[in-house]
Amino acid sequence: MSARRLWSIPGNRQRLDGGAMFGNAPKALWTRWAAPDADNRIDLACRALLIEESPEAGGRRILLEAGIGVFFPPKLRDRFGVVEDEHVLLDNLAAAGIAPDDIDVIVLSHLHFDHVGGLLTPWSADEPLRLVFPHARYVVGAAAWQRALHPHARDKASFIPELQPLLEGTGRLERVEGDVSKTLGPAYRLHFSDGHTPGLMLVEVPSADGPIVFAGDLVPGRPWVHLPITMGYDRYPERLIDEKQALLSDLHARGGRLFFTHDPDIALAPIERDARGRFRAGEGKAELRGAPA
Repeated sequence: MSARRLWSIPGNRQRLDGGAMFGNAPKALWTRWAAPDADNRIDLACRALLIEESPEAGGRRILLEAGIGVFFPPKLRDRFGVVEDEHVLLDNLAAAGIAPDDIDVIVLSHLHFDHVGGLLTPWSADEPLRLVFPHARYVVGAAAWQRALHPHARDKASFIPELQPLLEGTGRLERVEGDVSKTLGPAYRLHFSDGHTPGLMLVEVPSADGPIVFAGDLVPGRPWVHLPITMGYDRYPERLIDEKQALLSDLHARGGRLFFTHDPDIALAPIERDARGRFRAGEGKAELRGAPA
């Protein structure tokens, strides 16, 4: 029996400016990978990974990220390209037979709104924002937590000021200082990156078919597997490329795979190298529905 089963859980989708998503790559190049609309926006997923552990492995339900959700008021929802009005993450968890009460641990790679907004109730003019997972323990890197508390002017708008007090108020928040999370345990290896935002924390899930790394915004989708391709949202693009090369080299050597949060079509893909040694995403899976790990 597999120690874990994996589910890809789509959250609310986004449409963001293609130029911003592909940094200094020319439009003639990135339009091969993503077709823009009349406003130059491209389709993006906000996909979470649900890990269901066997009783022998802990018996927990662990959610990696929560997508963008619908916490924005309508004007900002339109500005940031949120497609649906309903809380899609909760709907898709329900379709997998999972209620918010069933989630034991939620791991956040960082605290930008398109990765944590799904933790919150939908926007209401009459009600304050609340957390929708009442029993979960929350795990985030200490450096990412500090960045959210003290953002730079360049990325201040990427954070949700109401969120940090809500998470801290649960009494179930771990801010990871080292390379092992006390909450997750040693079975889950952690990778850290500073190129997109300081303290980005990626979880490696052990699997009999090769390790799986939740790639977060270090590698948001298949086009970004190419080393030179970065986002305009990345704080330190050259550092990110070096970090990406180190991760991909390590994963490729171990037969690993990446789980993509923002790729609109593919959830999971292996890492390959072409005849010139360049990294690329191999044939992927559009979704995971209780896949053994």
